[in-house]
Amino acid sequence: MAKVCEVCGKKPQIGKKRKKLRGKYNPTTKVRRLPNLQKIKLPEQLAKKFNLPPNKKVSICSKCLKRLFKG
Repeated sequence: MAKVCEVCGKKPQIGKKRKKLRGKYNPTTKVRRLPNLQKIKLPEQLAKKFNLPPNKKVSICSKCLKRLFKG
């Protein structure tokens, strides 16, 4: 299962972690930041709006979830 939002396409991002020790930064490591995905069952009206299957569980990021049910 891919960790991708089915509405906006948000996916994991690679960042860097910086650790300061005695006034200088140590060599950094890569950090994988995952989107906050929620599995929900979309009603038919919202599913049509985004061309998704109705009454089926889909992975949606929390930002899109808030946007969908707000207005």
